[in-house]
Amino acid sequence: MSPSKREREYARRRYERYQQRVLAQRMKRRKQRRIAGAILVVLVLVLGGVFAVGLTNKTPAAAASPTPSASTSPTTAATYTLPDPSFAQARVWTGTITTNVGTIGIELYGDKAPQAVASFVSLAQQGFFNGTPCHRLALSIHVLQCGDPTGTGSGGPGYTFGPVENAPTGDLYPAASIAMARVGGDGASMGSQFFLVYADSTIPADAAGGYTVFGRITSGLDVVTAVADAGVKDGKSDGQPVTGVTIQGVETQ
Repeated sequence: MSPSKREREYARRRYERYQQRVLAQRMKRRKQRRIAGAILVVLVLVLGGVFAVGLTNKTPAAAASPTPSASTSPTTAATYTLPDPSFAQARVWTGTITTNVGTIGIELYGDKAPQAVASFVSLAQQGFFNGTPCHRLALSIHVLQCGDPTGTGSGGPGYTFGPVENAPTGDLYPAASIAMARVGGDGASMGSQFFLVYADSTIPADAAGGYTVFGRITSGLDVVTAVADAGVKDGKSDGQPVTGVTIQGVETQ
């Protein structure tokens, strides 16, 4: 083979090898792009799922209220059912609220506020109040609020009821009154939260009326008064009491 022919053959082979390298590089880049695309799809699906779960599990904060109030949101793990008002037997019940700071004797008006008493007695019999705090002391309206298992002011039994029963005339709540807390302006938002009035108090009615008075303290008012005398945390007039109060149990008969 002549030298010129050998050079042409060498050049042809070198060009073929170059073309093979170029083709191999193109194939490699295509493969990398396919892998990258697949990873991107997986990431989008995973992150999209996480974001969706975050939206689903998000719980809105409860709004504050200047009057005794309770959220309508069920926040307890157990399931409780609102009993019929007939459960209160249209009679006066007696009982005790045992706390870590003393025992409070109570009388419940099953004849005047049957739905509220039926709910309270039923929850008490099921041990709902055991271990729950009295989370709020309001010095301006002279009340200690209890019955929220979460201690946040937004807890309840998983149901609500209404309308308001046995609201006092003139918005006057005598010392020793036991009344149901509710959301302002919503008479059908009562649940498990209640308040103990430790001194005569005027609590203005709102669009839903007054507050259901379903009983009174017959002994141990001094226990509540002592908590009020110790004040509210951080020197406030409304908030968590300085003296922590936990309901250990409620008995009714």
